[in-house]
Amino acid sequence: MSLSDAARAVRENAYVPYSKFKVGAAIRTPSGATHAGCNVENAAYPEGTCAEAGAIAAMVAAGETEIAEVYVIADCPAPVPPCGGCRQKLAEFAKGDVRVTLATLDGQEFVTTVSDLLPGAFTPDHMDRT
Repeated sequence: MSLSDAARAVRENAYVPYSKFKVGAAIRTPSGATHAGCNVENAAYPEGTCAEAGAIAAMVAAGETEIAEVYVIADCPAPVPPCGGCRQKLAEFAKGDVRVTLATLDGQEFVTTVSDLLPGAFTPDHMDRT
């Protein structure tokens, strides 16, 4: 299944009773595995989970820790970028040149990279005291 198809399919499972804004994300790892996630809201809005975070959690739960490609889709007029927190989460597991495709249901796509989404990302190197 393509990343696009995986993101579209999981988006349908989003739990969004408050915003009604469904988002799906799919990531591919270097092994070729695909992991998907959708946004999940709760009554203590905005304490939900983003689609990108869900896909990353699924990847880590499966025993993998590196992202090779990302695809995010939502029903909006233009491709929607990940929130700031998810940009940092992506940067934790993906190299800067990893391809990120942001898409709409009507077929618009915007292709970027992790480093373009989050220039100057905080990394483990910032905690190195030696």
